[in-house]
Amino acid sequence: MINSYSSLCDAFYCDMHVNTELDLPCERDTVLTFFERVGKQFPAMGNFYRRDSGDFCLEEERGGNKYRYVSLELDRICSGCADPEDMNDAYDLHKCVLDLSPYMLGVSGLDVASLDVSFTMDFDCRGNHDEVISEAFFGSTAFGSMLDLPGSRAIGFSPSVVIGLTKDLRTQARIAIESRTSVFDIRNERYKDCEPISLYFTIRRYPSPNERFDAASSFVDQCAIAENLMADKMVTNFIQPISSAIAQRR
Repeated sequence: MINSYSSLCDAFYCDMHVNTELDLPCERDTVLTFFERVGKQFPAMGNFYRRDSGDFCLEEERGGNKYRYVSLELDRICSGCADPEDMNDAYDLHKCVLDLSPYMLGVSGLDVASLDVSFTMDFDCRGNHDEVISEAFFGSTAFGSMLDLPGSRAIGFSPSVVIGLTKDLRTQARIAIESRTSVFDIRNERYKDCEPISLYFTIRRYPSPNERFDAASSFVDQCAIAENLMADKMVTNFIQPISSAIAQRR
């Protein structure tokens, strides 16, 4: 296992999402006891609050780039680590949440709709994000050929694809690249200084109706798939091209 992917981008996030069929409990004692148990294992996570949406959150102080966070939404449990020094820093938090969820939140394998392991990478980029994305990924493609038209400009390049990794299609790789440049920005040539281009890479697994879903075991397997694809496909075909396209504009 590598230490982290943080050195490949300007900001890196390792997240896990447990999407549930039923609504999660929201009783005061249940919620507080769950977060207290998380905080006991990760003492720096002491910032507890409730969002306007009703989601409950526990996180570390965001004084720097590195912090952990856990949230309970209506039908989703989220945990994440920003810029971990070692991937185990993030994985340990996710495993803790998975271990506590069946006993403290009543989330059994039957209740899991899907399980996501997500890597998000931000690349700081000033200028037209859509042009950078088109140069990195669409140069010699059919879509890219449209930019040969007189006066044409890239204004909506945020590709997203889903690829089935198994015969039953229950394990999937999801790749999305998000531009934060608006048509207004391009028209007026006014670009925000700190807006990043984001690359989202997710391994999602849907439980099979023919067998009991073990979320903890599936999580380990999905992490291995994600790391293998990062080494074999993502770095060469996605991370390096977008990094190079940004570097050429500096």
